[in-house]
Amino acid sequence: MSDKLEIMKEKVRLLNEAAKAYYQEDREIMPNIEYDQLYDELVELEKETGIVLSNSPTVRIGYEILSELPKEIHEKRMLSLDKTKDIGVLKSWLGKETGLLSWKLDGLTIVLTYEGGKLKKAVTRGNGEEGEVITNNARVFANLPLTIAYKGNLVLRGEAVIRYSDFYRINQEIEDVELRYKNPRNLCSGSVRQLNNRITAERNVNFFAFSAVKADDVDFNDSKNAQMLWLKGQGFDVVEYKMVDSSNIEETVSWFEDNISKNDLPSDGLVLTLENISYGESLGSTAKFPRDSIAFKWRDEIKETKLLDIEWSASRTGLINPIAIFEPVELEGTTVSRASVHNLSIMEGLELGIGDIVEVYKANMIIPQISENLTRSGPVKIPDNCPVCKKNTTIRHENGVKALYCTNEECQAKHIKSFTHFVSRDAMGIDGLSEATIEKFIGKGLIKEYADIFNIEQHRNEIINMEGFGEKSFKNLLASVNKARKTNSVRLLYGLGIPNVGLSNARNICRYFHNDWNAIENAEYDQLIQIDGIGDIMAKAYVIFFQKQKNKTIIKNLLQEIEFEIQEPPLQNIEQIFEGLNFVLTGTVKHFKNRDELKKTIESRGGKVTSAVSKNTDFVVAGESAGSKLTKAQELGISIIDEQELLEMMR
Repeated sequence: MSDKLEIMKEKVRLLNEAAKAYYQEDREIMPNIEYDQLYDELVELEKETGIVLSNSPTVRIGYEILSELPKEIHEKRMLSLDKTKDIGVLKSWLGKETGLLSWKLDGLTIVLTYEGGKLKKAVTRGNGEEGEVITNNARVFANLPLTIAYKGNLVLRGEAVIRYSDFYRINQEIEDVELRYKNPRNLCSGSVRQLNNRITAERNVNFFAFSAVKADDVDFNDSKNAQMLWLKGQGFDVVEYKMVDSSNIEETVSWFEDNISKNDLPSDGLVLTLENISYGESLGSTAKFPRDSIAFKWRDEIKETKLLDIEWSASRTGLINPIAIFEPVELEGTTVSRASVHNLSIMEGLELGIGDIVEVYKANMIIPQISENLTRSGPVKIPDNCPVCKKNTTIRHENGVKALYCTNEECQAKHIKSFTHFVSRDAMGIDGLSEATIEKFIGKGLIKEYADIFNIEQHRNEIINMEGFGEKSFKNLLASVNKARKTNSVRLLYGLGIPNVGLSNARNICRYFHNDWNAIENAEYDQLIQIDGIGDIMAKAYVIFFQKQKNKTIIKNLLQEIEFEIQEPPLQNIEQIFEGLNFVLTGTVKHFKNRDELKKTIESRGGKVTSAVSKNTDFVVAGESAGSKLTKAQELGISIIDEQELLEMMR
């Protein structure tokens, strides 16, 4: 079973990779006939094993928006684990028993219920007594089986997590540093509890099982290891674990510690669980903790050092963050000399004062933090003036947290960060304009808005006499500026720095509006939320951005300086005869250059092209070598047409 499951996962990966390349990136990495063959093989394996993975292309999960997440009382109270940082205590706790030592994943604990082999319900841990029902979101977890071979009543627990690699990717797409997620757990929690499960799907949430609470008529022979292997055989990914006893527990803990840096899954320690299930259950629990498991937390490497200064760092959102500067210390193999204090509430709670002796560590062995202030001579004076523009600051209370902001809308820091983003490689791509250079140009009043960059030639004499500049540097900069005049809608939209509109979202928006800048600039909320990756908050921020008169003026002036490399005809010139209709394409094309051209033709007339046949499909356009999609359309009684019939519909 495990071999077939791995084959299924590989086929799902290949099929999804091919679909993504074709439908999202406008390129083909696999012939249509090969795709259909893989698809048919996957269908047969799913029938044979009784397992259907959530990301399988054979199932189409509809996205659903809820007004709120319903609550539900847990059938069995979910306790937290007792903890220790001492390996000796861990070894003593295990005694002569055998146990399973696994990663303690740092995500969101979920309870899943399957009935008749199908996922019926998913509920978060919540407060242990009551959780939130997130079934619709669980259905789009990246690795969760929606159908399993076991047809009895199954209740299991596991951890929903977002990998570090996905966390970094998602954060990288958020240009504003202050809006980025602090850690994978926060991102996962927000993703799992979304009211729109399209957002959950985009975040690539994974589920790792760690316990079967109930499995009718299944005998695990009192073995936790057998239970985990059974769950794995049903298609679940399980938390990585190793069998331990008193003879090897210390070296096994060391193995996990050595592999922290290689582990892509966020973890804040280990969990030790007794192998003998009935013995573990017989131990019962305290008011807070079960007695069959215990958590092991890493003993943080803590160093004392001297606080030298508090640096105030202004961002383009106006938020001013305190940064602790201290005498360099070695932590977890690297030299550390600064750590973010995050906000005024934390700084005041530590009573920081210059010259204080503080204890610093790396949270989860990664992020430098101050854990304690041993001398507490503070408080450090909070600046009345912005460190950049010298205008007044203000303290805001948001969700019980105090934060410092610059009140000046024209603060150079806000402009500097925005300009730096505007000229960056993936935006307008202007070489020679570093943040330091932009700061000098703004300080001298040479540029006040984006359009001014394209008119720097009139300031030639002043620029070549600036420190670090000369005739050659100026000519190189001018050439780069003029080269950037020819651009495209994606670069421009991304470069404007609209909150949360990263490069990927900019591409999706421009593709949706066929690179028609007028449509992009005047996009409405209802249009935006139909686009992959665009949620409620982002759509509202987008509309507000383009409604502001100041931004309208900036963009109008900018458009006079640039030209788009490709401008497709505005969509309103084409009659929207396919509005409200869903199409699926299969087989090779004859009358069109490729399927992408056929797809664009349908979409330009208001139609929607999807990758999978379902009851919501109106037409399947079938060419030669049409495969499983044609078969499914016939089974569902969906209208099947060829290219010639489609062309006749457009006349």
